[in-house]
Parts: sequence; structure tokens; C-alpha cells
Amino acid sequence: MIRKIKSSDMGRSKNEWLDSLFHFSFADYFNVENISFGDLRVINDDLIQPHTGFDMHPHKDMEIISYGIEGELTHEDSMGSKGVIGRGQVQYMSAGTGVYHSEHNKGDVTARFLQIWVLPDKKNHTPQYGDFKFDWEERKNKWFHFVSSKEGDAPIKVNQDINFYALELEEGNEIDFAVGNRRQAYMVQIEGTSAVNGTELNQRDAAEIVEEDVKIKATEKSHILVIEMTKKNVIWR
Repeated sequence: MIRKIKSSDMGRSKNEWLDSLFHFSFADYFNVENISFGDLRVINDDLIQPHTGFDMHPHKDMEIISYGIEGELTHEDSMGSKGVIGRGQVQYMSAGTGVYHSEHNKGDVTARFLQIWVLPDKKNHTPQYGDFKFDWEERKNKWFHFVSSKEGDAPIKVNQDINFYALELEEGNEIDFAVGNRRQAYMVQIEGTSAVNGTELNQRDAAEIVEEDVKIKATEKSHILVIEMTKKNVIWR
């Protein structure tokens, strides 16, 4: 089964420095039928104005992935970690028993990134942080598997049975993605336009895919993220 989610139907928050789309209930956006998708709890598509950002704030018992799209994002935390990511680069923080961190756009252009929270397999993991400067070419017209469980083979290993894949697909090209029995996936059309088994996704749209193999065709150059996981508690909107 495939369910399209239009960006216009997502939650929205906008102020003088931050413009966010909420894929799931977050902050002042609450929808009891849209809390999570399996172990995927948060995807916020954030636009941060230059020289602004999130000051130090706490997190606990969450696996947090930040995926850069435009501009740069600077991270600092209470563990002493510091890092900067740009387009196609990734930060991973396991909040575990508790950590404080900040995220700022210290550049002169608007930064866009996806902030993604995944529920961990258990509470009270030891907090950790890493940033990863992946080569953009690794995702051109092929799936780049960059997050997996601890037992998986991706460069970023998290405390959950979940997989992240990035892709840039040239206009007119097609690619398959298999979502097997008792598995589900969430697809974000980061940039461009594509058709997923014939269902059109425009920039910032998303799709829920449950136990179905899909063929993705780029109707214009497309930048795509797919998050694949164990099938759990799917509530169709």
C-alpha cells in the first residue's frame, strides 16, 4: 500500500527565523492520528535564517539524524562535540541518558535541513555524536545506504532496526525499491518531482509505503530520502 502526504497537509510553524514543515505531530501541531510511522517519530523540514538557530536544549532517549540540504548547520553539545554539515552531509546524535545541544546557521544564506527522530530500541543508551561528510556522488542514480542498525553495514549505526537511503535521480531515470513482508518505508521528496508506482510526489511531499515494492521515476531531477523499518502501528491518514 502507498499513501501520499502532500506538503500542504503537513503541520506548519513559521516565525522570524524558522520556517518548519512537520511530517508528524510536533510542538504546537498535534494530530492524534499522526503521531509517528512505526519507529519514525519526527521529520521536520526546517528553513533557518542566517545567523540564527536553536540554542542549547535537552534531549533524552532518541536517535537524532540531521540531513543537510542547503547552507550549513553547526552543532555543539554538552559532550564537547562540535561539527558542521552541508549539503548531503549528516549528523547523528544518540541522546540516550540525556544530552544538551544547539544547532545554528552561522552562514549568510538560509539553511535547509531535515531533523529526524527515531525511537530507540531501549532507554538509557550512552549518548554519542558523529558527523559524516559523504561524497555526493555516492547517491547519483543509485541508493546510498547511510544509516542502519548496529548489526547493519551502513557507515552510521543507530540503536534501532531502521535504514536510511539517499538518492539523486536524473530526469527520466527509474529505480526500484523493495519493501518486503512485515516492513514499511517512508519516502521524502526532498527536491524535484517523481512518480512512485504512478503516484506523483512534488517537492517536500512524502509517501508511506507498506509491504510493497515500488518503482520510482524522476519526472524531473529528484533528491529523495527513504527510511525503511519494521512494520509497526500504521495509522493511515
